[in-house]
Amino acid sequence: MLVHSKGARRAVWAVFFVLFVPLFALPLLVVVVASFAGSWSGALPSGATLAHYRDLARGDATTALLVSVATALTASLAALTAGTWAALAAERLGRRTRRLVDALFVLPLAVPSVAVGLSLLVAFSQPPLLLNGTPQIVIIAHAVLVTAFAYQSVTAALARLDPAYEQSAAGLGARPGYVLRRVKLPLLLPSLTAAAGLCFALSMGELSATMMIYPPEWLPLPVQIFAATDRGSLFAGAALAVVLMATTLLVLLGVSRIRTKASYR
Repeated sequence: MLVHSKGARRAVWAVFFVLFVPLFALPLLVVVVASFAGSWSGALPSGATLAHYRDLARGDATTALLVSVATALTASLAALTAGTWAALAAERLGRRTRRLVDALFVLPLAVPSVAVGLSLLVAFSQPPLLLNGTPQIVIIAHAVLVTAFAYQSVTAALARLDPAYEQSAAGLGARPGYVLRRVKLPLLLPSLTAAAGLCFALSMGELSATMMIYPPEWLPLPVQIFAATDRGSLFAGAALAVVLMATTLLVLLGVSRIRTKASYR
């Protein structure tokens, strides 16, 4: 920690908890508590129950969760592949061209995600690429929205990468493809796994663009949460949100273990 004195460290931790608890921890705790509440008319809920979770097990929540996981995994893989390839290619470009590539990848973040969904809806509403009403358009939208994070993560890792490793391998006669597979990508593995986890988490929670383009047979869990709360079923929506958060955290914990092992390598 940059703060060395004991009193200053305590002050920093106190400020952290003062900001963290009401802004981040407390809202999440309220959602978790609401998922077990039978009613909530006072300061605290009453009538603790598991009925909301039993209803989820009998309803379409499992299907919606699988749809969200499948969408997030596919979109994250596509985003990581495109972002890594673009970052490696941009490394060889001139400064002006690299800035242009950076701007193109950051562009989806500079506009509302609803606009991204609408643009895809218009772009793929006519042959030969007629994707409206298909799961593919949802996956494409998620990939477009999260590719920027993968690109930026890999670009930052490449900027910190010592070129001596690549130069040494090339000096020993290794071909560019071999250097990329056996030297560069293993060194980038911690950043790649971190980018994959971030892309997955963002895709799992994406709602705005999804609402514009999802077909009825491909209903992600965030859309179902919105529909439940819009009908006034706040406790059922809270239970769905807890399931979404728990699934995302489990996947991120798995990714963090991969990242830790890669860091030791």
